[in-house]
Amino acid sequence: MDILFVRELQVQTRIGIYDWERQVPQTVLIDLEIAADAAIAARLDKVEATINYQSVCDRVVDYLEEAETELVETVAEEIARIVREEFGAPWVRVVVHKPAAVRGSRDVGVRIERGRLLA
Repeated sequence: MDILFVRELQVQTRIGIYDWERQVPQTVLIDLEIAADAAIAARLDKVEATINYQSVCDRVVDYLEEAETELVETVAEEIARIVREEFGAPWVRVVVHKPAAVRGSRDVGVRIERGRLLA
């Protein structure tokens, strides 16, 4: 199986376990790896033959701009659900980065995988 990927999609969202964190949108970075069959798309040279990563990114941004969550785990699960259910991906890896959330660290976050990678 081939992998489409997006690195560091930057989105503003309200996220955090403390009330003060959710007062102002914070930047999160999203990495996606999405299983797809790139051979068909390459042969046809048509975006309709693959998962359109621009459409996926637009949908993820729409979700995050409206979301108000406490946990990066919740964000990752919802993004994985969106990619699998709305875009038909059999497998997805989602990484949610919350830069500067912990003093002294550059980055914290979560990485999840959902579905099955097909051979």
